[in-house]
Amino acid sequence: MLGEYRIEGRRASEIAASVERGVGSGALEPGQNLPPMRELAAELGVNPNTVAAAYRTLRERGVIETDGRRGSRVRPRPATTARGSLRVEAPPGVRDISGGNPDPALLPPLDGALAEAARRYAVRPGLYGEAPVDPDFARLARAAFDADGVPDGPVGVASGSLDAIERVLAAHLRPGDAVAVEDPGWGSLLDLVPALGLRPVPVAVDDDGPVAAEVERAIRHEGVRAVIVTDRAQNPTGACVGPARAAQLRRVLADHPGVLLIEDDHGHGIVARRLRPLAGVTDRWALVRSVAKAYGPDLRIAAFTGDPETVDRVLGRQRLGPGWVSRLLQQAVAHLWATGAVDPETVADAYGERRDALVRALARRGVEAHGRSGMNVWVPVADETGAVARLLAAGWAVAPGARFRIAAGPGVRLTVSPLTREDVEPLADAVALAAGPAPARSYG
Repeated sequence: MLGEYRIEGRRASEIAASVERGVGSGALEPGQNLPPMRELAAELGVNPNTVAAAYRTLRERGVIETDGRRGSRVRPRPATTARGSLRVEAPPGVRDISGGNPDPALLPPLDGALAEAARRYAVRPGLYGEAPVDPDFARLARAAFDADGVPDGPVGVASGSLDAIERVLAAHLRPGDAVAVEDPGWGSLLDLVPALGLRPVPVAVDDDGPVAAEVERAIRHEGVRAVIVTDRAQNPTGACVGPARAAQLRRVLADHPGVLLIEDDHGHGIVARRLRPLAGVTDRWALVRSVAKAYGPDLRIAAFTGDPETVDRVLGRQRLGPGWVSRLLQQAVAHLWATGAVDPETVADAYGERRDALVRALARRGVEAHGRSGMNVWVPVADETGAVARLLAAGWAVAPGARFRIAAGPGVRLTVSPLTREDVEPLADAVALAAGPAPARSYG
């Protein structure tokens, strides 16, 4: 099982150190199975509880993972290159539709909001020991959650969606735990989960979001302890959880109340489709809303709510690190909300016109494309590398699907934010030529 390498030691700490030396030297490779605890205990002449303690230490350090009857194995090494670096640099003359950024023309000006926050600061500067969440920010965020049917819960603030999701996962999970993630899904999240020592379990996605049967499989057969769902404007596919899918997912989750549910509603403010929250059917849950897409990525603000224990754990751990998210920025965002600086319907219509026009143009050319909401269109392709190269040669830089998938089929992501009406037909022509024959499987 271990080849030439022999685990040594009489105490749990010595056994754990021996395994770590093997992993560090490369003698124990990623994915390699470790001996069953009783077998190793017999070989070393120690109590099985000693080996169990050693394996537990290794799991907590993220060195190994345990998968039920399949036993323990060396964890895959964390990716040394983030998925975000899997991109195509657009040379001069090439249109870049790979970035996933909002249209700057649809973002509100920030001068008034920042000036108001500065005025308030001049009257009463923020100091140590104050509440981490600005009262106006909390009141407006909670009112928006209430309007969308999100269950009651305290409000917290994080530095963006990914920061909030990381903190919620860390509040409840330990290294080695399994997490159900959408596939294809947000590349940064697919990097984050293994970086935390957690095991990502891919769940297929269609235009209505995560497939309920896949979530059920992940919980029952893969032992996932957390499920992460993007409610609207799913990146990269544009999926949006509708009423029927929401009901299916709630039924699955209600049968497993011990599973942690995290919902990412980053599409709030840019999507007209109604939110169908799943929150409340499990004991532990959180729903996260970033302001990045509607108000500007550099604000680095996300509001979140959840069950009281989850929010309390996150804020408590936050106090031991950064302490709080800048209350100046919270006040600026609260001002933007209070003054209606963004009209969600207008923004949703602007992205929807470009996205729907591109999907229709591709359909006329026999190309399958997905983009129910948000600012991205996902196109399954037969040869991902070839499609990216051919599009680049045709004057379009797109995001390779490898940034967003684990087991899902190849594809490319097109961000519609930079597009004009005049761009749609030429882009559709280029995609049709680059995509090749449609793959036999769906994008999930």
